[in-house]
Amino acid sequence: RVCIVIQLSAVLTLSTLSLSACVVVCYLANRNELRSRVIQWLQNEVVPDGWFAKGSNFSDTLLKYFKDYDNGDSQLDSTEFLKFLQHNETAINITSYADEENNRLLRSLCVDALIELSDENTDWKLSFDEFLNCFKPGFNPPERKCALEDETYEDGAETQVECNRCVCACGNWVCTAVTCEGTDKMPAVEKTEGADQEMTEEEWTRRVAELNKHQETVEKMKVSTKDI
Repeated sequence: RVCIVIQLSAVLTLSTLSLSACVVVCYLANRNELRSRVIQWLQNEVVPDGWFAKGSNFSDTLLKYFKDYDNGDSQLDSTEFLKFLQHNETAINITSYADEENNRLLRSLCVDALIELSDENTDWKLSFDEFLNCFKPGFNPPERKCALEDETYEDGAETQVECNRCVCACGNWVCTAVTCEGTDKMPAVEKTEGADQEMTEEEWTRRVAELNKHQETVEKMKVSTKDI
């Protein structure tokens, strides 16, 4: 059994887990807590101007770290972003799970959620301006919902597709990927062609990707409606 996290533009296979154990997802509360901890850490490093020396403001402090962890392309990808967070393990130590490996996994997933938060050109990398926007203290992150058919779901809401569980996390559907057989099958959220046949892992990955493609379409429709 495989737990698969579907982002709007990527599929990440985490590890082989039982259905009941596949619960490591980054919810809005996790994302916002990590963001708040980073902001507090950076604010503590701000140095006010002195009589004879210029200090450093919030933007200066963040730029210093951006340059430290940027590989030279003037952007931070998820690996570089995670290294930036690991610079201050104490400040960003989120322990939502008893197992430390799950906590590290949670942090990694929340990095993706933070990147998605301010990634204006959806290349899954942050320029310095995008990086700064992500951590601006006055910025109030939106609470995105998940869409399915004509319904919207709050963060943390769960649903079933075949014999698999899906949970709404930071505006994306996160689903287990279990081959459905015989009595293990449950009513599908949507009827699909060949739904009475077993789904391979690849087919299931496409199925959940379709859910999130639908989610992306709904978000675009909302933006278009607002512009009218």
